[in-house]
Amino acid sequence: MAPSPKNDIDKHDAKACGEFIVPIRDTLDVLSGKWKLPILGALRFGKKRFKEIEREIPHITARMLSKELKELEMNELITRTVYATIPVTVEYEVTPYGKTLDTVLQSMKDWGVQHRRRIMGKKK
Repeated sequence: MAPSPKNDIDKHDAKACGEFIVPIRDTLDVLSGKWKLPILGALRFGKKRFKEIEREIPHITARMLSKELKELEMNELITRTVYATIPVTVEYEVTPYGKTLDTVLQSMKDWGVQHRRRIMGKKK
């Protein structure tokens, strides 16, 4: 017996859904957590030292910042440059590959501004 057209549509929809969801999951795996996107946002405007990043992101601990920077570096989104100074100077910056996320970050920022206005407007 031939499958009904509805089953073909269901299979197609499931395939399309999977093709949409899997890359989103991959993206979330790389950018997951509370701090990675704010770190990328802080580095979007140029090189920064550890303490500069820490000051720009309220409530992040040094331990968490260190962990997240290592993961971002592992995923080639940022680089860590160590200078042979006394004391040692370390700077972080977004890689060209990391800059491919600029449109995503800008879209998230724009949406967040709109959402905040919408929600705060309802509370008046």
